[in-house]
Amino acid sequence: MQGARQRAGGRRGVRQFVIGHALLVLALLLVAPRPALAQDFTGLARLDVAQSQLRDGPQGRLDLTLYLSQPVPYRAFTLDDPRRLVIDFREVDWRGATRAAMLNADGATDLRFGVLRPGWSRMVVDLAGPMLLDAAGMAVDKVTGTATLHVVLRPATAEAHAAAAGAPPDAGWDMLAALDVTLPAPPPAEDGPLVVVIDPGHGGIDPGAERDGMVEAQVMLQLAQEVAEALGRLDGIRPVLTRQADIFVPLADRMTLARAAGADVLVSLHADALEADQASGASVYTLSAEAVDQASARMAERHDRGDLLAGVDLSGQDDTVAMILMDMARLETGPQGARLADALVAGLRDSGARLNSRPRREGPLAVLNAADFPSVLVEVGFLSSERDRAALATPEGRAPLVAGIVLALQRWAADEAARAALVRQ
Repeated sequence: MQGARQRAGGRRGVRQFVIGHALLVLALLLVAPRPALAQDFTGLARLDVAQSQLRDGPQGRLDLTLYLSQPVPYRAFTLDDPRRLVIDFREVDWRGATRAAMLNADGATDLRFGVLRPGWSRMVVDLAGPMLLDAAGMAVDKVTGTATLHVVLRPATAEAHAAAAGAPPDAGWDMLAALDVTLPAPPPAEDGPLVVVIDPGHGGIDPGAERDGMVEAQVMLQLAQEVAEALGRLDGIRPVLTRQADIFVPLADRMTLARAAGADVLVSLHADALEADQASGASVYTLSAEAVDQASARMAERHDRGDLLAGVDLSGQDDTVAMILMDMARLETGPQGARLADALVAGLRDSGARLNSRPRREGPLAVLNAADFPSVLVEVGFLSSERDRAALATPEGRAPLVAGIVLALQRWAADEAARAALVRQ
């Protein structure tokens, strides 16, 4: 049991690492994304972290230079109270960039960057005093295709700064106007990334629900890959898929794969179908109370002793000992899974995804039987619903689901880290 406790403590440290980045995305509460603005997860601009810098310029100016692997749409503006420079992108991969390496200016007190939602990024520079944008432009190298964004600010009076502050009016960027990232940069990693296992339901000889040529197993794989790619762009999170092709993976093996990957949480994706078009929208399941009572017994019957609890070798132990230890583990992971389910309902709602009239549910679902990590199942819609099928058919239609799942996982990680800190105190 000591190994399990050590692993749980390590996970709490990992979740603390995600707090800063998670809070960057909490600003999504203020707006609902429009599917027309959804990213198709291609053409990602990557930052050259070795060359990109924020430096002091002559006569009190600030000089920001970002070297990118390709041009990307952007806009730059200043805000007041507190004074800061904001640059929105569509979209930049920040992996490898750090505040310490990029911030080399006395005219700025802080610098941070992150993902606002899949397809949208932001950089914020806290200014030491009032300033105005003096220049902002992107140059593209015709030979290499790389791009350089150069932004210069000059000192100004407080009155001039306040008068010029605000995002420029632009219909294509209006959804970001209310987003305000003014939080500290995330702390360095303590214990490695938070491992999020994404489980696309069904596959191979088990296609799942089918309607009008749409197959649940195939659509869930597409959605899982999009969620994994969005999560993979965030510092402090490592996504893992239980399958990456249209193959059959038994339910028990999905938990085994998750445990082998060091899962901190498992999210299973499904899209059911009913006889008639009488239900639609997403719902989130956790294991029902009745199923929890039997889950440990089912796990003990169907899994090897070395594949019941991460960090605990139960070889040679009988069913009673194994079941007691799994039940003890569920005292922590059960409430964690319930909190994640609640966060998913809220995140999907805030991202503009369509919810079922009863979005929070419980059921005896075998894929949620693991005791050593929290698990939830997201029914992202119904293939029997024409409206849900239309949304699931395109990356743009799936974008609110991707955004909602990512947002929920980040909120949940931040909340669990805060809870862990209180427990330690």
